[in-house]
Amino acid sequence: MSAPAQKTWSAQDYETNARFVADLAGPAMLDLLAAQPGERILDLGCGDGALTLKIAQTGATVVGVDGAADMVRAAQALGLDAHQMDGMALSLDAEFDAVFTNAALHWMMQPDNVAAGVFKALKPGGRYVGEFGGFGNIVGLQAAARAAMQANGFGLPDGLPHYYPTAEDYTALLTAAGFDSISAQLIPRPTLLPTGLMGWLNTFGDSLLPGVPADQHQRLFDAMIDLLKPSLCTPSGTWFADYVRLRFSAQKPQR
Repeated sequence: MSAPAQKTWSAQDYETNARFVADLAGPAMLDLLAAQPGERILDLGCGDGALTLKIAQTGATVVGVDGAADMVRAAQALGLDAHQMDGMALSLDAEFDAVFTNAALHWMMQPDNVAAGVFKALKPGGRYVGEFGGFGNIVGLQAAARAAMQANGFGLPDGLPHYYPTAEDYTALLTAAGFDSISAQLIPRPTLLPTGLMGWLNTFGDSLLPGVPADQHQRLFDAMIDLLKPSLCTPSGTWFADYVRLRFSAQKPQR
């Protein structure tokens, strides 16, 4: 299966159309992390630093890493210790009491490498907590994209840059990486889109259309909106995304 090209991220675009990603998961995820003053924590896929900042406010020392340069610059503008780094090739060694991640792992198409890097980055007894897209996430959006591509004469891709595992599969992956005390669950979360489906598509939709020239995206987005309006839009005009999240926690053994 060929891998689509790496997505390009805009911090301003994300702030406008996708702030809900951190807002919806943030409180529950921060409770699960339970950061303590003096702890050293890695925020993997920190984005623009919205949740990284909240972790830092607990008194923990937080390091954010993200693969997108524009996101890292936005996090640094908040005064955060943020660095551009590939989450599939972490080079950190037993430095952290915990690793936290939100809405990032589904973009990392080498999940075995991610888990191995996180395991190495943690101190013995360190914890790993996160949430990302799980099995069944945006299936309607994906189907609409494929239908729009076919209707407009574009070939279908071999694959998309999305990793959406089941809870069982992700538990097995973490176990193979050496983690124990693993908990993982799928959480269906139909999610209101504050700027409508077009706002969502402007931020994320390019990943659903690999191989389609950028100047053709708007035409296909319009087609997708027509296809999805009966299922994802309320009679009053409010749009939702068919999200399913996978929330997990795990621990590196003490020895």
